[in-house]
Amino acid sequence: MTDHTVTRNDSARRYELKVDGALAAFSEIIVGEGSVVFNHTETLPAFSGQGLGLELTAAAVADAVQRGETIIPICPFVRRYLERNDIPGAKVHFP
Repeated sequence: MTDHTVTRNDSARRYELKVDGALAAFSEIIVGEGSVVFNHTETLPAFSGQGLGLELTAAAVADAVQRGETIIPICPFVRRYLERNDIPGAKVHFP
């Protein structure tokens, strides 16, 4: 069984999904006063086709909601996720 972890790495300005300690996917962010902008989400080629982008996005959005941040989805992947899923407590601003 593989170990998947999602963490917010503020110094790298991104959420990271690691599989067994190896970076597999990331979502670039800009953190503002009470908000987080999702700019770009990418799964590394060696990990594509495994649903990791969705796993990363779900965990990153849940973290932003828990922090009380307004989510601003510039990234089309994150935007589609938010449009297709009802996330209780989410504050979203669609640009």
